[in-house]
Amino acid sequence: MIALRNSRRSVQGFTLLEVIVVVAILAILATVVTLNIADAPGQARQTRAKQDVQTMVNALNLYKLDNFVFPSTEQGLDALVQRPGGQPEAPNWKSGGYLQSKAVPKDPWGRPYLYLNPGRRADIDVYTLGADGRPGGEAENADVGNWVD
Repeated sequence: MIALRNSRRSVQGFTLLEVIVVVAILAILATVVTLNIADAPGQARQTRAKQDVQTMVNALNLYKLDNFVFPSTEQGLDALVQRPGGQPEAPNWKSGGYLQSKAVPKDPWGRPYLYLNPGRRADIDVYTLGADGRPGGEAENADVGNWVD
């Protein structure tokens, strides 16, 4: 009879407190995973913007090697894909342009990249204003450019 009572006790299962603790731990883990996954697309867009900016800066440096100057702000990034008119002239502009594509890419949020010559933060500035399209911001809204803060 005593053996039967002891075996029943060992088969009774978890207490309510143990179940609540396990559910709370699972809820915390689910929240952490969800937050990390939810932010992944924003991080991917920021990474793509950084890569695009670096590609265009490299192309602008090649442009300068050929033509001795960067394109003006007015000539813009289009000078990388079609011979620019106006000043400064591009006498040695490379046939086919300086980018692999036939058009200057848009930023990951569908807006044109911005270009300044002279730049405010570097010799030239190539940048995007992030997801919100406004200067400054945090995370996905942060500006992405060729400068080092």
